[in-house]
Amino acid sequence: MSAHALSLTCPDPEATAEAARHLAALLAPGDCVLLVGDVGAGKTHFARAAIQAMLRQPEDVPSPTYTLVQTYQGDSGEIWHADLYRLADISELEELGLGEAFAEAISFVEWPERLGDLAPANALTIEFSAPGPQDVRDLIFSYVAPKWRDKLAEVANV
Repeated sequence: MSAHALSLTCPDPEATAEAARHLAALLAPGDCVLLVGDVGAGKTHFARAAIQAMLRQPEDVPSPTYTLVQTYQGDSGEIWHADLYRLADISELEELGLGEAFAEAISFVEWPERLGDLAPANALTIEFSAPGPQDVRDLIFSYVAPKWRDKLAEVANV
């Protein structure tokens, strides 16, 4: 299968959050979003906005940098937010339960390159970069699974 991509430039943090909220409305259990980019590129900001949009009850959505994983109850099921930056060894992934989350929950994974071969093939990858003025973010959405084509058509209209 060949990869497909969509590019989106967000001029400020609110536009990035709006793109996240649009995507969140289209996610279902079993959807995995891999967030790629340097420290400070906007991965956590995006995940936080998406997760907050899916929660039954408003709550704080902290970065899982030190806990590695945070879970939430959303309207359509469980939501997992993983930050693998501090992952010491790939064997820790089994302990975290990410395999089950990929199959049954909506998952957001920061630093997914640490997953190696365990990254879901049907995931949506979003690459974040900060190309110029301080708050501008370029997002490149890439995927191979056809389900993402229609979902991203909605996000592109932000």
